[in-house]
Amino acid sequence: MGLIVQKYGGTSVGDLSRIGNVARRVAKAHQEGNDVVVVVSAMAGETDRLIQLAHQVSDTPDLREFDTLISTGEQVSVALLALALQSMGIAAKSFLGPQVRILTDSAFSVARIEKVEVNRLRKELRGGVIPVVAGFQGVDGAGNITTLGRGGSDTTGVALAAALKADVCEIYTDVEGVYTTDPNICPEARKLSIISYEEMMEMASLGAKVLQIRSVEFAKKYNVPIHVRSSFSEKSGTFVTKEDERMEKLLVSGVTYNKNEARLTVVRVPDKPGIASRIFTPISEANIVVDMIIQNSSADGHTDMTFTVPKADFKKALKLVKKAAEEIKAQEVLADENIAKVSIVGAGMRSHAGVASMMFTALAKENINIMMISTSEIKISCVVDAKYGELAARVLHQAFGLEKGEIRKEP
Repeated sequence: MGLIVQKYGGTSVGDLSRIGNVARRVAKAHQEGNDVVVVVSAMAGETDRLIQLAHQVSDTPDLREFDTLISTGEQVSVALLALALQSMGIAAKSFLGPQVRILTDSAFSVARIEKVEVNRLRKELRGGVIPVVAGFQGVDGAGNITTLGRGGSDTTGVALAAALKADVCEIYTDVEGVYTTDPNICPEARKLSIISYEEMMEMASLGAKVLQIRSVEFAKKYNVPIHVRSSFSEKSGTFVTKEDERMEKLLVSGVTYNKNEARLTVVRVPDKPGIASRIFTPISEANIVVDMIIQNSSADGHTDMTFTVPKADFKKALKLVKKAAEEIKAQEVLADENIAKVSIVGAGMRSHAGVASMMFTALAKENINIMMISTSEIKISCVVDAKYGELAARVLHQAFGLEKGEIRKEP
């Protein structure tokens, strides 16, 4: 017996038969003696449909109204799941983000959770009721509906698990867990039984779509175990948890591939204090995430600055950067949408020399040119030409032996 938070993604509740399947899975956990809180996304494709409606009405929709619109998808799915459970004789009640009181800041469409009030949920649990909570949405201090960004239902689930001090947060999706790389581009990819919070955060930030990065940040901060599972299978999935000795012995745990970034280069930037701030502050104020940044060494008082942004924000970022470049009297702005980022991730990289060399050698053997490189303690990322992205991921997956079992550090 325990307290379980179960989160179901859009594909898991994509139609009425799948909602019925979710209801049976929730009922089983409840009948086994567990208290269960369910978090549900909108039905598959519904959020995209609502976004399209907004853009048909306005090229640049007001973000407050945009959030009010796109949050309605979850309202449908939580009510349907609650009705499905009730039809099985199980007490269930649906709740929207503002009803639970998932309090956020006012950054519409990319809001961050500030506080989760759970007294109402605890009261329902004590009465034997299964709360079905809308993911992805919250409310700001002024009472406005906010949304947490794409994948935000994962964050809702983990935030509720943290606030309720749940034993585990089960994230149900359409895959059976976290894989060594995307099985769609590498059939030899294997499911990992366990991965650390740090590794999962890196993989999520680098393009792995299984979990949203903010949900993993929440889980790490509050030590919430996550179990990533398939809603279409009874098999155990991947546990995301604290790092242990087993993880430290693995050199590389996974390879990620991301084709959803674009590259911007500001040419001949005056090399003096405050210039970088003038380029990046407008981007930050527009809530655009900058990933890799490279600045060339200064020559004759000027330098080139290259960085990557999400492809979805490319046009907005390009406009802001061109304006900043004009103000600081840079020579020009170059832009490239035809890039891909391939990365290796592994806790074992902290204390092992030669990982970068292995990576670069493997890519060189396939004549794949590296445009940009960035590193952290447990990851190395390379930007390559988009047409070589999938090949690069397969090459690195093989180079580090991930199809057979991870390459281990020497004792």
